[in-house]
Amino acid sequence: MTGFVHPATADITLAGVLGALADPVRLKLLKKLLEKRHGCLSCTEAAAGAEMPKSTLSHHFRILRDAGLIRTEKLGVENRNRVRWEDLNERFPGLLVAIMKFQS
Repeated sequence: MTGFVHPATADITLAGVLGALADPVRLKLLKKLLEKRHGCLSCTEAAAGAEMPKSTLSHHFRILRDAGLIRTEKLGVENRNRVRWEDLNERFPGLLVAIMKFQS
C-alpha cells in the first residue's frame, strides 16, 4: 500500500499554494471540497459529471497535496481528500476565504 506524503505546516509556501490554485481545475476541486458537508471528496466523487479520466483527477489531487492544500487518506479502496483548513489558516490566515470569495 502506498502512503501519502504531506508537507509539514511550516513547509507550506504561499508560492506553492498559489501555483497549485493557478489551474482552474484545481481551483474548482478545492471549491468543491470546501462546499462538501463532510469535507471529503474522492476521485470517484470528483469525476461525477467531469469529462476527464480519474488518472488526471488523481494528478490534480497530487498537486494540491504536494502544495499542502489537502490531506489524502486511504479509506477502503478510495483515497479521501480533505482541505487542510487549520494548517492553512495557521500558516496564511484568511487566505482560503479570500481566494474562494474572489473565485469566479
